[in-house]
This record gives sequence, C-alpha cells and structure tokens, in this order.
Amino acid sequence: MRLKIGVFGAGHLGKIHLKCIGLAPEHYELVGFFDPDPLVAKTVSEQFQIPFYENADQLMAAADVVDIVTPTIFHYAVATQALRMGKHVFIEKPLTHTLEEAENLIKAAETSGKKVQVGHVERFNPALLALGDMAVAPMFIEGHRLANFNPRGTDVSVILDLMIHDLDIVLSLVKSSLKNVHASGVAVVSETPDIANARLEFENGCVANLTASRISLKQMRKLRLFQKDAYISLDFLEKNAQVVRMYDKSETTQAPSGNVFELETPGGTKLIQIEMPAIEPVNSIKMELESFAQSIVNDLPAKVSIHDGYEALKVAYQIIEKIKNQN
Repeated sequence: MRLKIGVFGAGHLGKIHLKCIGLAPEHYELVGFFDPDPLVAKTVSEQFQIPFYENADQLMAAADVVDIVTPTIFHYAVATQALRMGKHVFIEKPLTHTLEEAENLIKAAETSGKKVQVGHVERFNPALLALGDMAVAPMFIEGHRLANFNPRGTDVSVILDLMIHDLDIVLSLVKSSLKNVHASGVAVVSETPDIANARLEFENGCVANLTASRISLKQMRKLRLFQKDAYISLDFLEKNAQVVRMYDKSETTQAPSGNVFELETPGGTKLIQIEMPAIEPVNSIKMELESFAQSIVNDLPAKVSIHDGYEALKVAYQIIEKIKNQN
C-alpha cells in the first residue's frame, strides 16, 4: 500500500525529506510540497521535478500523511490542522515550540486516532541500531555532541538544536524515572546558550552527563554507556559501535570469542573482550520515514512516538530553565 504524502517546508532539511521520500516509492506517493516563500518553492520544484502547492489546505486535503519540516514555531499549527483533517503526521524535532503546545498536540492526536511520529533521526543511526537486542542497562552515560558554528541554527538554544538528540536516546535507554536535573551553559555568539552541560539523575541511580556545543573547532557525536557487565561506545558521526566486556578467567567455563586479551589485576586474571558490532549502512531519514509508513499500514506504534517527543522536549526545557537561573 502506497501512502500519499505532502511535505510542508522546503528548507535545508525539507529538501532532504523530499529526496528521501523519492527513494521510497514502495511506501509513498509524493503528492507535492508547500513552502510560503514562492521563490524557494519554484526553485525546489524545478530542482526535484516535484509539484508545489500555493495553497497549504489543498496539499493537506490531497495527502494521507503530512510531513512537517517547517521551522519549529509552525509545527503546532500545521500538525493540529492535519490531525483535524484526519491525516497521519510525521513531525521533525523538536516536537513543538512550547510544552503547552506539545500537551495540546498530544490531546489532538489522541482525539484523531491518527499516527504521529517525531523525527528524532538518531534513533535510526547505524551505531545505535548495531546494538540490536543487546541488553542495555547503563548506570553512567557520558555524551558529547559538538558542532562547528552555523548561523542557520541559532534561532533556538543548543539544547533544542543539538542536545535534544541525546536526551531522546538517553530517555529511551534508561528504564527509570528522571529524579534531578542540573545544568549550566553560556551564550557566546548568539542570544541563547551555544554551549551547555546537563547532568540527569534517575531514580535507579543512573547518571547521564551530556555536553552540547555549536562553537567547537571539531565535530563530535559520541555517547558512552557504562553498565555492570559492559562498556558501550557509540559514535553517531562515524557510525560505529564498540562493546567491551570483562570476564573473570577463573570463573569462565567457555572463553569468549572475538578480540580477547588477558589483563592482570589485583583480583586475578581477567579476560577483556572487544566487540565491534556489524554496522548496516542505512539512510537514517529514509529509514525513519519508511518505519512510519509501516506503522500506519500495519497499525503498529510509531518508533518514536509523540510521547517520546514530548518527554525529550520537557527535559530540554528543564535544562533551559536551570541555565536561566544559574546566576
């Protein structure tokens, strides 16, 4: 079954969505797109050979699925209208501009009975996918998401622009309620924080220490997970994963396979096993859009639900509030 999809917003990310939808013809029929800037609309239409709609309502009426890639301040208005018209909604992160909008949008989604998926694309990063069904129960998490300065993203804080990716991943991995949030940040070249650090403390004792910067000289997107039986390193930029486990040689009846070496410790000889999980190269945006189509057709929960998007946004605003009050 092919779903008719309309894209709202033809900026940098919107154009990527248009391209990725074109790569998934078995799932979607691209009806067209809408952008309020007529020059942008004309240029993109010619570039991709895709029709553009001058009237947003007409595009929405013609689609089964509305893909919202507009600036965040317009997410709520477009999404609520789509839900009222009985359309399924894919909405880029962050979910909405405010928490109140997010809460109202959840109510609208529940009333409509339609599917909503939030574009937290790092859930589909090959590094995270490589873990498969591995038991992940971290007790300490360290994350660094560093980017070079780009004026295009400075209309929102670095927490909503970059850190929210790691907030979503951490909240999906830690199966416990959040207890405390501590944060600090500095606005260096814009009006909102350009570099920030947050410490999240969970009820089960897990602690996540996350740093995000958009004024770094080098790029980095790494998450390190420490748990009782393993150290897991995820590199979202290089798209690879590493799992390190330690075994007590005297208690190991069967030697672990793979890259293994011995380590002498005061407690006896340990076996260190280093695994590099197989990486399946994927187009993450194409994959998240395909997963949404499958959830609609097969009536399954969205991979990244509207509630997931809300929880990440809620913690992001807690961090922003802590930074505002740090002085």
